[in-house]
Amino acid sequence: MLKILFSPSEGKNDGGTSPKSELFGASNARDEILNAYNTIALSKNEESIKELFGIKKFDACKVYINDIFDSALMPAIERYQGVAYDYLKYSSLANQAQEYLKENTIIFSNLYGPLLGGDTIANYKVKQGNSIATIIPDKFYKDRFSYQLDLYLGSHDILDLRAGYYDKFYKVTKPCTTLKFLKNGKTVSHWAKAYRGIVLRECAKHNISSLEEFKALRIEGLEVKEIQTTKNKTEIIYDIVE
Repeated sequence: MLKILFSPSEGKNDGGTSPKSELFGASNARDEILNAYNTIALSKNEESIKELFGIKKFDACKVYINDIFDSALMPAIERYQGVAYDYLKYSSLANQAQEYLKENTIIFSNLYGPLLGGDTIANYKVKQGNSIATIIPDKFYKDRFSYQLDLYLGSHDILDLRAGYYDKFYKVTKPCTTLKFLKNGKTVSHWAKAYRGIVLRECAKHNISSLEEFKALRIEGLEVKEIQTTKNKTEIIYDIVE
């Protein structure tokens, strides 16, 4: 089966009515970091809370000040909102495509670490790159989850749609495929998020189960320009066409 690695987003959808689910990997491996986050979030120390959330005005923090262990839950693939998720348009997909995303997407959260798309999580706020107390999230999760990810991904094809920052959380050790998007011969940066969302949507709509199937997939607005392979990494370079 094809497993798709994906980035989270700074924005979140509030609320949620989903039951608690088992999270990817060891059930207690996150306890230290989640407890550290909860301690700060409930501390009433406005400066510490603003620093953790990466928000300048305390009033804007209030929506995130909840006990993370007793908060409304929502599947990770639905929780995030931002450019990639806007173009994914999860809510407009058929049930089968939604289930595909819940089962085959791995999202690398700045708080929860690696999550399957269907893992249910609380609304939270951790600015990318911020420590949680003395814990550095990318190092914390790389140390604790790399072995589990290696085992989980061992028999699957891998499409890595993450932003480069999230390589810090997990370095893929087996053959994988990444994408690059060009517009007028220049690499697209910010809008690459949009095309990653579009690609993920098309994979779900067409129930893509292998890299072979993915390479044969025609995606509107994108044309394959070149495919480069170096060691265990294959990069598909797309031209963005009008």
